[in-house]
Amino acid sequence: MRMMDAAKCRINGSDYIGVFCTATENLVFVSSTAREREKELLSSTLKARVVGIRLAGSELVGIFAKANSNGILVSGLAYEEEVAELRQKEPGINVAVLKSDLNALGCNILANDRIAVINPDYSHEEARMIGETLGVEVVRAKTGGFATVGANNILTCNGFVINNRSTDEEKERLDAATHFDSIRSTANIGGVAVGLCVAANTKGIVAGESTSGFELARIIEALEE
Repeated sequence: MRMMDAAKCRINGSDYIGVFCTATENLVFVSSTAREREKELLSSTLKARVVGIRLAGSELVGIFAKANSNGILVSGLAYEEEVAELRQKEPGINVAVLKSDLNALGCNILANDRIAVINPDYSHEEARMIGETLGVEVVRAKTGGFATVGANNILTCNGFVINNRSTDEEKERLDAATHFDSIRSTANIGGVAVGLCVAANTKGIVAGESTSGFELARIIEALEE
């Protein structure tokens, strides 16, 4: 078994580091105001290149975008100049703007390089665009009663952390869809929004500073190859 790198930090003073970044296998899109040591920690732990951006006039990159190795979806709230700058910085990645009332894409979309689990309230056309941009199959689901599947779960190409309020039925269905045996966990000392507490790919995990050793061990167990 290959051991993953793991670290803890705060970004912009917050333990909810997933609010400020979205990670792929090779890139981490992160708040442009993150400190250099925070960017360096993300880069060294996830073995990925860091790209500093702003979206919707804010630093909430992990809220207003969702990315995988195939593309990045950006909220319709993003400014045209922000999207243009992103395309200029990363001309090799598929960038698409998803105009939807469910504009907190990072909260409503959970994805790896094969599948996206989405808020059931996305329209058929929105689901199609999510699938095409990220190059994945799409399934609709709630976990633990939460439609915000991106905020409340973690999915990489190696594993799946499902929030600890999920039912056995929800877990069984999503395990079948993702082909992983998910593990329930919290982060940041009992936080159920695990997706907003963590940045992860197959090479590493960065969790919020207040995440306990037990929580981090559970997350590593779920995501380690």
